[in-house]
Amino acid sequence: MAKTRIALAGIGKIARDQHIPTLANSDGFELAAIVTSHAQVDGVPAFRTVTEMMQALPDIQALSVCTPPRGRQALLEEAFAHGLDVMIEKPPAATVSEATGFADMAAKANKLLYVTWHSREGAAVEPARAWLKDKGIRRVDIAWKEDVRVWHPGQEWIWEPGIGVFDPGINALSVLTAIMPRPVRLEDAELRFPSNKDAPIAASLTMSEPQGAVIRAEFDFDQRGPQTWDIVVQTDAGTATLSIGGTRLAIDGEPVEVKEEPEYARLYRHFAGLLAARRSDTDLSPFHLVADAFLLGRRQTLGAFDWNG
Repeated sequence: MAKTRIALAGIGKIARDQHIPTLANSDGFELAAIVTSHAQVDGVPAFRTVTEMMQALPDIQALSVCTPPRGRQALLEEAFAHGLDVMIEKPPAATVSEATGFADMAAKANKLLYVTWHSREGAAVEPARAWLKDKGIRRVDIAWKEDVRVWHPGQEWIWEPGIGVFDPGINALSVLTAIMPRPVRLEDAELRFPSNKDAPIAASLTMSEPQGAVIRAEFDFDQRGPQTWDIVVQTDAGTATLSIGGTRLAIDGEPVEVKEEPEYARLYRHFAGLLAARRSDTDLSPFHLVADAFLLGRRQTLGAFDWNG
């Protein structure tokens, strides 16, 4: 079958580290263009706008959006107006209302939208979900701690209101909402802000689920040395431990064999399946938990953040 001709919008770190290499090895997609105001990708034509791209390459079929979350409204409007199907990087938008509007825009244009959560594509996430589906959950502990200097070096957009530690933290919430047998609700939050930034660098969340289990999450964007991405779920039938960002699973300490495959390869395979079925995937449950954390969160002010600190 012919490959889907896809364009990338926004050529930052995540596009170069994940999207471009994945598309280069894809059986289902061909990277045919980029939409960017400044960056270049060798051998791929670049355009400043979607409209300019479609005038030159009208056979482009889909757009993968890797821009920062602010400003996506106009980009998606333009893409849908030109008949493109769209997938978007997390976080999906600057606000929940805007993200909800994206799904409505896609439906009105009779196009599909894929709101991606790449951590859900960790190799151990689906096996964990399957094991937990009939279990009684007693407690969940999440530790998701990484160094912003490593993953977003010098990228000031990460400190825009509503992002900060929730850029990685929403990955944990996306895995949590994928594996839990029942819906999760936020109960309490503490958000810790550097004195010179508009977004938190750390957060503590308390959540619950209908059977009464307590879910606690600790997020930190200033972790030096080894990084931590762990979710431990205690049940009435044992303990499931997801580690290394959802790529490893152990039950009661015994490793479970899982199929090794990169997250973004699985992400684009899912997009290909959506395209074939003409079906959107617009789950926003992780984003709702982030919004609730900002609504309920108590603020604590820390010392100033320094990129070189």
